[in-house]
Amino acid sequence: MGLVPESAKRPIPMLDLERQFAPLREEILAAIAEVCETQAFVLGTRVEAFEVAAAQMCGTRFAAGCSSGTDALWLALAAAGIGDSTRAGRASRPPAVVTSPFTFFATASAILRAGAKPVFADIDPRTFNLAPDAVAGALRTEGTAVKAVMPVHLYGQCAEMNRFCALEQEHGIALIEDAAQAFRADWRCDDGTVRRAGSFGAAAAFSFYPTKNLSAFGEAGMVTTSDAAIDARLRSLRSHGMTRRYHHDEVGWNCRMDAIQGAVLGVKLKHIEKWNSQRRERAAHYDDLFRAAKIAAPENSTSPKDGVVLPFTDPRATHVFHQYVVRVSRRDALRMHLATNGVGSEVYYPVPLHLQAALRELGYKRGDFPEAERAADEVLALPIYPELHDDEQERVVGVIREFYA
Repeated sequence: MGLVPESAKRPIPMLDLERQFAPLREEILAAIAEVCETQAFVLGTRVEAFEVAAAQMCGTRFAAGCSSGTDALWLALAAAGIGDSTRAGRASRPPAVVTSPFTFFATASAILRAGAKPVFADIDPRTFNLAPDAVAGALRTEGTAVKAVMPVHLYGQCAEMNRFCALEQEHGIALIEDAAQAFRADWRCDDGTVRRAGSFGAAAAFSFYPTKNLSAFGEAGMVTTSDAAIDARLRSLRSHGMTRRYHHDEVGWNCRMDAIQGAVLGVKLKHIEKWNSQRRERAAHYDDLFRAAKIAAPENSTSPKDGVVLPFTDPRATHVFHQYVVRVSRRDALRMHLATNGVGSEVYYPVPLHLQAALRELGYKRGDFPEAERAADEVLALPIYPELHDDEQERVVGVIREFYA
């Protein structure tokens, strides 16, 4: 029996940031050193340069850096006038924002923080994104209480923006994008134009948490908009409601971007197109490996009883694969098997928002959103990043094939 190659022994983590940092080390450290030399640590020229470049890349007039993706969600809502979190008094009936129950908690908590009420609608079982038909039903039920819809571009793929833009026009509501996982994702509109995540609604929120496809060296976020009034207000809100130093026009918050994060993001932004392309290549290679191993479900199936359900990419979307997420049977047992064999995995997300203890007062119960609940029981994210190696992907799929054998 031959020796086991070292590559077959090394753990395969969900994410290896060292591989990204190594070739950029000198450039990033030089950018950070410049911030240290100038002693301008909050906002400043590095953040401003990143904002200009990021807005251009997102196809919007403006972009404003902030301290996290969560703060970006709140800023987007508050600056667009959704809710009343910046006023001293609260309305007796808070406005409603329709969104997905299958997303990170910040989507709902930011709505509450803005002084509004989250109203959930179920998801599309293929993309895991908010389903437009379900949103249309929620709009009929909630009526004029709904002031905004917040689609989430989950895992790096745009939600069905043609339909959401139509609902925005039909109902006269605001469209606020949760684009936290989808920097530089595209969507082909009905008129043939291609637009980028963050350019559709009144405002959009991005996260640059270290796990994202465009990542900071800590917490950071951004809001994009093409509305000058919204941009001016969110810049005030991120600095305690100031438009002039120590003159507070409304109650804002301290959620400015650090200059070091702006410097790091400015360096990384130049590489994002290549990295996203490499993520798509990694995703396609996974697809080929699963099919070659004969454990993939048929193309149109969303049931793991038929095999490993591979990610579905809408033909109108350019996916950035922030995560490569499959549906599997016996998910938790498979995770244990992967961990035993040194392969990382993660569940995004094991408990849908309508069943979270912190949100019980919204009045939802199990069974209200069956597709979100089914996804929570079946989804599994596998390692994916631009620097992932072919042989590592082969090992990931081989370990999964072994489990189902």
